[in-house]
Amino acid sequence: MSADVLRNLDLNLLLTLDVLLQEKNVTRAASRLGVTQPAVSAALGRLRRHFGDELLRRSGNRYEMTPLAEQLAATTGAALLGVRRVFEATPTFDPVTADREFTIIMSDYSAIVLGDHLATAIEREAPGVRLRLQEQGAEAVNHPMETLRSVDGMVLPHGFLTDIPVLDLFEDSWVCVVAAENSQVGDDLTLEELGELPWVVTYNAPTAFTPAVRQLQMLGVEPRVQVVVESFSAVPFMVAGTNRVALMQGMLAERLAPSAKVRILPCPWEVVPLAEGFWWHPMQQSDPAHLWLRAVIRRASVDLSSE
Repeated sequence: MSADVLRNLDLNLLLTLDVLLQEKNVTRAASRLGVTQPAVSAALGRLRRHFGDELLRRSGNRYEMTPLAEQLAATTGAALLGVRRVFEATPTFDPVTADREFTIIMSDYSAIVLGDHLATAIEREAPGVRLRLQEQGAEAVNHPMETLRSVDGMVLPHGFLTDIPVLDLFEDSWVCVVAAENSQVGDDLTLEELGELPWVVTYNAPTAFTPAVRQLQMLGVEPRVQVVVESFSAVPFMVAGTNRVALMQGMLAERLAPSAKVRILPCPWEVVPLAEGFWWHPMQQSDPAHLWLRAVIRRASVDLSSE
C-alpha cells in the first residue's frame, strides 16, 4: 500500500473493522465501540468501498463474512497491536505509574510453575500493569517470527527456535509417572518396561514433541503410544488408574502428583534436562518497557529456582 493511500485512511476504521469481523453484527459492534449504529454502518460502507468487497454479506437474519473478510479477520488483531505498540512507545518506562498489558505465550506447564511467580513480581513492582498468558500452540512454535510480532514474548524450552533473542530462565528435570496403584511397576523402571507399557504423550508431531521422548527413541526405545494430549497438566490424570506411563517435567509432576494419584519415578537413563527460555522479537530488543519485563521474568525465575 502506498503512502498516499495510508495518508487518506482513518486508523479508526481498523478498530471498527476488527470489531465488526468479530461480532459479524453492526448493532453489537456499535455497542462494543461505544458509538451509534449509524456511525458503524457508515464506517462499514467506507470499508466496503476501500476493499471493493462486501466484507459482511447478509444471510437470512445474520451476516456472514466474505472470503476476503475471513482473510482480514486473521490479521486485523495483529495489525491493531502493532499500531498500539507504536503509540505506546516511550523513551523511558516507569513501572510504578505504567498502565499497560504484557502478553506472553506459555504452555500450561510454564504457566503453572512460573506464572504465579511472574504475576506476583509484576504486581509488586507495577500495580497498574496487567499480565496476559496466552496458550501456546504448534502454530506459534512453527512460525515464531510472525507470532512474536504480535506478543511480548514466548516461554519455550531450548531446542525449538534459533536466531531469535532469548533469555535463559530455569532448568527442570524429566521424571516418569505411573498410577499410584500400578502393581506392574515397582520402585524403579527399566528401559525394557518403558518399551512394553502403554504411553501417554504430549503433542507427538514432527515439530511439537516432548524432548525426553525423543531422547528415549534415540536409545532405541519406541514408546507404545496409547493417548496423545495437547496439555502437560492433563498427563498425570490420563495415567491415573491405568497401567500407562508418561514423562513429565519434575516441577509440574511434584505439584500434580498428589491430586492425580500418581507415583513419580526416576528415568532409567541419563536425561538431558529441560532448559526453559524467554524468546522475543528483535524489534523489542531496546524497548524500555520490554527491558523491564525481561528483568522481572528473570527475577521470577530466580524465585522459582530457589523454592
